[in-house]
Amino acid sequence: MARPDADRAAGDRRRVLIVAYHDVQILDIACPAGALEIANGYGATPPYAVEVATLDGRAARSSAGIGLGATRRLPAVTGRLDTLLVAGGTGCETAAADQELLTHVRRLAARSRRVASVCTGAHVLAAAGLLDDRRVTTHWRYGERLAARHPALAVDPGPLYIRDGNVYTSAGVTSALDLTLALIEDDHGAALARSAARELVTYLHRPGDQAQISLFLSAPAPEDRLVRDLARFIDGHLAGDLSPRALAARAGVSPRHLARLFTAHLGTTPARAVRAARARAAAHLVRSSGLPLAAIARRCGFGSAETLRQALRDHYGVTGDRMRRMADMPAPHAPGRRQTPAP
Repeated sequence: MARPDADRAAGDRRRVLIVAYHDVQILDIACPAGALEIANGYGATPPYAVEVATLDGRAARSSAGIGLGATRRLPAVTGRLDTLLVAGGTGCETAAADQELLTHVRRLAARSRRVASVCTGAHVLAAAGLLDDRRVTTHWRYGERLAARHPALAVDPGPLYIRDGNVYTSAGVTSALDLTLALIEDDHGAALARSAARELVTYLHRPGDQAQISLFLSAPAPEDRLVRDLARFIDGHLAGDLSPRALAARAGVSPRHLARLFTAHLGTTPARAVRAARARAAAHLVRSSGLPLAAIARRCGFGSAETLRQALRDHYGVTGDRMRRMADMPAPHAPGRRQTPAP
């Protein structure tokens, strides 16, 4: 049991609370906790203070049969949190049906700067109502089940992890490392994240949109940190003001210099990069949700359903209705190439 002053003692740290339960996947806890510990060793400032909480404060039995000692009782956790993370595991459905646990997950989410899940931990966040109207992911094997039980979610079982606003969801097991390294990079920069990755003997960077099943086919992230950070910002704020002028102001450079950077590192202009990101996200929503095109257009930053339709035709060669009927997601066209829609 943690000391009574644990909340106050962690005031100068990034408090990370991992929610566990019986039959939790041990790697869903060990991967984030281990990566954050290593980040601390490489000078993360402020450092992370990681705790594991269960509903009753007792050890959780992992699905591997190994007990995981909890440091907190969920009802006793107070104060602000930096990150609330819900682990996955075969016990996720039982946890998602526990109304007392869901009550505390909702309460703590409201006190957190960001909320995340690993693997089937998304079932718990969904049951708590924290994923409604968001694009989310989970382990590819359980994507259809999550979508069927929670129709308000736009489930995309393809990427390793997805950020929608301040909510992060990730795929199965070792993708917890990719998610955690992305959080470390967001908090402390790419150099520290790379150091942590080397210590973990894992990939230096697997971008969130890299496919779960085809992990080695995606293009690497831009080498330039400014362009890389803006690309991630774009993906997480599709409905916001992403005009070249707004992006340049965020980066602290002139619009002309921003255009040069995007052309050099992405091979396209900022405006075209934004339109492609919006089209990509909209295509996943078209495929994975029953939302009308007008609603998808609003979520992805398009002015109207017709503007969205045109973007889908430009980037995928098909209309939204046609895309929904196709057995597989169509491949995007090469940048800047405009093609005739498929019949």
